[in-house]
Amino acid sequence: MIDASWLLFVVASLLLIVTPGQDMILVMSRSVSQGAAAGVVTAAGVSVGLAGHTLFATLGLGAILRTSEWLFVALKLVGAAYLLYLGFGLLRTRQESLALGSLPPRPLGKLFFDGAFSNLSNPKVAVFYFAFLPQFVSPEAIHPTLTIFALGVAFAALTFMVKAPVGLFAGALSGWLRSRPSVLAWVYRSSGAILVTLGIKLAFERR
Repeated sequence: MIDASWLLFVVASLLLIVTPGQDMILVMSRSVSQGAAAGVVTAAGVSVGLAGHTLFATLGLGAILRTSEWLFVALKLVGAAYLLYLGFGLLRTRQESLALGSLPPRPLGKLFFDGAFSNLSNPKVAVFYFAFLPQFVSPEAIHPTLTIFALGVAFAALTFMVKAPVGLFAGALSGWLRSRPSVLAWVYRSSGAILVTLGIKLAFERR
């Protein structure tokens, strides 16, 4: 029933997932700032966001975004604004707060939301899904829509399998970094600068 080129799909997906991007930066920054659990929860949010894109791709939203300029721009600007919000939040972190340990941790629920919303609000992901997934559907597939859905869910699962260990590894460095507030402040600001750059890039990207 699910007719797809699975081996090629898995290899291509893993190569794309390990490429650093906004999701990877977000997972690592949350792990470094709050520990491994924060990174894993953020990675889970990212994967749920991808599952949402899977549903959208199955329903044909990717095609709508490709033909509707105003909808693409609106969603793009929402995603860019959210990345800028997250990035400037990291840039505003003060070394004194880190040294005193007074920086309030972000609740896990909000971290999950950050991961999911930053992904869902990126129209490039929706268009990517719509263009990427059908390439691995067999021409003889009896239920191509169901196959696309299965591939999308598999991509989301692979994303979590890659990004959760990244969160765990970055979280393992959290204690070491917290004992060195100047280094941690540099990590915060570097991550914030990258997210701001990605937000600006997304705002000006064309389809």
